[in-house]
Amino acid sequence: MPARRELHTGRYNFLHRSWGPIEPFDDSMPELLKDNGVYTHLTTDHQHYWEDGGATYHQRYSSFEFQRGQEGDPWKGHVEETDVLDGIGRHLSSAAVRQDSVNRSYIPVHEETSFPQYRTVSTGLEFLQRNQDADNWLLQIETFDPHEPFYAPQKYRDLYPEVYDGPRFDWPNYGRVNESDQEVEHCRREYRALVSFCDAQLGRVLDTMDELNLWDDTMLIVTTDHGFFLGERQWWAKMVQPFYNEVAEIPFFVWDPRHRIAGERRSSVTQWIDIAPTLYDYFNVPIPQDVQGRSRTPVIAADEEDTRDVLFGQHGRHINLTDGRYVYMRAPVDRYRTGRTVDEYGPFNYTLMPTHMRSRFSVEELKHVTLVQPFSFTKGLSLLRVPAPTSGLTDEYETMLFDLQSDPGQTNPLYDEELEAEMVQRLRAALRHSDAPEEVYVRYGLT
Repeated sequence: MPARRELHTGRYNFLHRSWGPIEPFDDSMPELLKDNGVYTHLTTDHQHYWEDGGATYHQRYSSFEFQRGQEGDPWKGHVEETDVLDGIGRHLSSAAVRQDSVNRSYIPVHEETSFPQYRTVSTGLEFLQRNQDADNWLLQIETFDPHEPFYAPQKYRDLYPEVYDGPRFDWPNYGRVNESDQEVEHCRREYRALVSFCDAQLGRVLDTMDELNLWDDTMLIVTTDHGFFLGERQWWAKMVQPFYNEVAEIPFFVWDPRHRIAGERRSSVTQWIDIAPTLYDYFNVPIPQDVQGRSRTPVIAADEEDTRDVLFGQHGRHINLTDGRYVYMRAPVDRYRTGRTVDEYGPFNYTLMPTHMRSRFSVEELKHVTLVQPFSFTKGLSLLRVPAPTSGLTDEYETMLFDLQSDPGQTNPLYDEELEAEMVQRLRAALRHSDAPEEVYVRYGLT
């Protein structure tokens, strides 16, 4: 959901807030398009929209549809104990795995059309068929896959034969790899099958655009929100390790009928906060002043230089800065070495919507709340400042600098004091531009 907030607002989320909803002061791209005569429709199987921390996103669209059953979604109710499928999520909470086992009993592996992803794409294609002759609409087809657990129809699993006699393992833990090489390869096989299933669903969208002749007047954007470790660097998943490029670099494909350019790459750094201004530009809707992203329209038209520093990261962990050549990953400094109090060091959630991913802020958390002055983008509204959890920090929490030109695999950190000093100054400038909280500079040793 932090990525969804960046998609809606065109602003960075992670400097001020962990997982949370659209805030009252946020400019929501689908809502502003709707207010300016563009019909916006969301169809998805992303169950996080139902949770406390995602509950204000889908209402921003003109209409929306949901398909149930993904990743332990509390969908079908079985009161009696259910046998948990062997191995699927051996290190995860029993409640989530138990529910996923229930859900899979309603999603037969030999019935592709029963899968939530398939149903999501089908409802998107229904929208295209129904509205092919209309103007001024935005359709967001959002599939949760390829996401753990890696549960795909059998026909796609059959594409990747394997010699493996252990229990099925398709839901890796967020952390270090503790499985055998055979188990890791088996999990990768399940992931390959799921990606192939995703490819087939994207193919259905492309085929429908062919059939309806939509390419002449319809923009298409294909992207995702994050990458995933499948045993690389001895890691599973995301978030618990630094944001190496396995997680940070994502696919981003655009067809713009105004330029009709295909089969070309662009060298400019692009990220999710650029999607909102690109769509505002496409629909001739004024870009709100608080948007930090840039419209990609000029970059789509020509591969001209668009040099800038961009930030990425996760609340309370590394703050990363890149210009496409260098990646600077700044870790928090040790609080006890700084002599700072917790109140000075943070991290804090700044919010008017006190909900986490699957819960409200607790009474105990809210006992420590303070009211603070507005930020530049909160439209004059003061905010609640609430101490944020700091669990889950890794043993690789150190500052690193990489040259992606000479070291694209990020295996050999640079030790260059002059270059790091320059990156520190550029990082400070990017934080000032984002109106980062004061404790961020303390937490990362940037005072």
